[in-house]
Amino acid sequence: MKATLFIFPIGLLLTNSLKAQETKYPEPAPMRPAMTEYWQPQPKIVTPGKASEKAIEAPSDALVLFDGRDLSQWTNTKGEPAAWTVHDGVFTVKKGTGDIQTKQLFNDFQLHIEWRIPEGIEGTSQARGNSGIFLQGMYEIQILDCYENETYVNGQTGSIYKQTPPLVNAMNKPGEWNTYDIIYTAPTFKKDGTYRTPPRVTLLQNGILLQNNTTILGTTEYIGLPKVKEHGAGPIRLQDHGDPSAPISFRNIWIREL
Repeated sequence: MKATLFIFPIGLLLTNSLKAQETKYPEPAPMRPAMTEYWQPQPKIVTPGKASEKAIEAPSDALVLFDGRDLSQWTNTKGEPAAWTVHDGVFTVKKGTGDIQTKQLFNDFQLHIEWRIPEGIEGTSQARGNSGIFLQGMYEIQILDCYENETYVNGQTGSIYKQTPPLVNAMNKPGEWNTYDIIYTAPTFKKDGTYRTPPRVTLLQNGILLQNNTTILGTTEYIGLPKVKEHGAGPIRLQDHGDPSAPISFRNIWIREL
């Protein structure tokens, strides 16, 4: 009997095998922003002490990130000079120019920053003085005008954005300065890129505790759930949010590495 030789298209088999692997698990269902937002319970309102008109002086061992004169310690996210507006010892978000971040990178630190919502601001919920501070460029502490302005609680002033609401609402009214004092512990990672120890943060606004050694679950996503991304030292980044309300101002920013 004459032998018959069958030649199989090996390339086709490999392609089909790879496709089977790719489709073994379905893609996650698409998410919408509201899926990670919740509104109750609203944090208790606590009236802070009278806001200081003068900036609080930095400690002797602090690195001053803004001294009222210029943004020489900052760049935009492309490494170009920061384009926000410096005036009268403060600087103000210049809408449309993008986020700014420190030239220097940090791990564990104590950060002091003062910020002010402009008088006469309009808008509601998230469209009212929206900005944020990204720790190591990754994890957002929300800045927002929550003085007589309700929003979803895991997105209000002092929240770890879309994760943990603040313990209380300690806002000063528009036109007055607010202070944030932040103590941050950077994460460590296993060989597989997961957290060995997660990032943690303590936050005081106007001297009142909002976050008490709170675990940060991962990146602070606008849409979707937190993600764990391995990283090293990172900058302090301030957000140009682009909401239609008047831009906010900052002053007296200093940091102490721990």
